[in-house]
Amino acid sequence: MPDPIYLDNNATTRPLPEVIETVAEASRIAFANPGSRHGLGRQARQILEDSRESIAKIIDCDPSELIFTSGGTESINLALFGFATGPRRKLVRPAGEHPATVEATESLRQRGWGIAEIALDGAGRFAPASLDAIDWTQVGLATSLLAHNETGVIQDLAPLAARCREQRVPLHIDALQAVGKMPVSFRELGCAALSFGAHKFHGPRGVGGLVICRGWKPTPLQFGGFQEHELRPGTEPVALVAGMAKALELWSNERDDRTARMTSLRDRFESSLAEKCGPIVINGSEANRLPNTSNIAFPGLDGEALLVTLDLEGIACSLGSACKSGSVEPSPVLVAMGLTADIYNASVRFSLGADTSEAEIDEAVSRIAGVVASLRAVEAAV
Repeated sequence: MPDPIYLDNNATTRPLPEVIETVAEASRIAFANPGSRHGLGRQARQILEDSRESIAKIIDCDPSELIFTSGGTESINLALFGFATGPRRKLVRPAGEHPATVEATESLRQRGWGIAEIALDGAGRFAPASLDAIDWTQVGLATSLLAHNETGVIQDLAPLAARCREQRVPLHIDALQAVGKMPVSFRELGCAALSFGAHKFHGPRGVGGLVICRGWKPTPLQFGGFQEHELRPGTEPVALVAGMAKALELWSNERDDRTARMTSLRDRFESSLAEKCGPIVINGSEANRLPNTSNIAFPGLDGEALLVTLDLEGIACSLGSACKSGSVEPSPVLVAMGLTADIYNASVRFSLGADTSEAEIDEAVSRIAGVVASLRAVEAAV
């Protein structure tokens, strides 16, 4: 099998060497419980709070508003179920959200909540008229991705945030794919809560965060300790938090260079594929996108077959969210964008990381072009 080329960074990223060393060092020197009152406990607490302050500064929130969780899914669930407590029983969400949000909101539906979906246009952006069609007097909760995990499309959430402020509706933002890839200001977004996870930006798995705006207080889902304002009880994973802070600091320090480099590599990847194995369709290309994400359709081919064959050629990519792997259903977001079956059934997601090289991009294009040509030849012969 050829040397693998990893183009599935929206599923998870490889922890950077500096992050691994930070986690190892914190494990050595901050092994004590940060809730303990002795010297070693205070040392662990200091590292935990220094990390909290560092992360809060980068995402523009107050350190007291940031609580640590096990990752994005827990953060999303804590926000959605924690805020689903008022008398209004309708939830607003865009079509094609991440499975962590969809499954949580479907659970709320089973508990009597109604769901109003915001329609998407052909580029994956909000259709403004959808907001006008909602009876906001019945809405008790709203949620949305900031940057889509499959298409990389970045939403303008200002109109949704304004509606929520007018009606005093808590707005939760899933920023899992945004934090560590683009500037994110919690203050400017104007939401009640924001979720993120370290493993999406070259940090360790098993740790994430939920920012909760002052004045909002979700109902806790777990009990048993005073930690994290009693919203997420349990001994904090100091080493993982330190690693998350380090990963975000590295992104912040290299932000402009990383963004320019990944945008250049993504554009090189897409233009080369268009040249060598067209026709292709780049889903969401008309919208503002993350610099690392390409959702590409190869009309006439089956996405499942393409994915399997690419894997045999050492190309690690995906059909969509890793949380939905194994599903034979078409991508909900591509369907919601109004794409035809020959496009959404032939679409594959490629996502770059900070460690993706130009040589890997060029080699990936060569392998993909070979696979596409081979599969198209088979289709033509049938």
